[in-house]
Amino acid sequence: MRFKLVLSSVKADITDKVVDAAKEAGATGATIIPARGTGIHEAKTFFGLSLEAQTDIIMLLVEEHLVTKILDSINEAGEFHKPGTGIAFTVPVEHVVGLESQMETFKEKVRKSYF
Repeated sequence: MRFKLVLSSVKADITDKVVDAAKEAGATGATIIPARGTGIHEAKTFFGLSLEAQTDIIMLLVEEHLVTKILDSINEAGEFHKPGTGIAFTVPVEHVVGLESQMETFKEKVRKSYF
């Protein structure tokens, strides 16, 4: 079984919406990491203090065949067509440990999809 890591950077107020969309598309879970970042435009300042919006990094370890569907759902839910709303991309995964408890579920889903 092959996996990909889907990473998405989104504004904190839409994290739940994006995670829910990814789960509806087949993701089995998510890890959310609070972050901050900078983009093409400078952060707003108030009396010399930078006002940066909270950003979350959403990590999803997903089966390779689900990647396109999940990315499409993240793109739509996060409204990534609007500037400054977010970004998502995948990273190849070579080895995975710790999924033994889920492997039967994965195998059953594969069996059902072929028969």
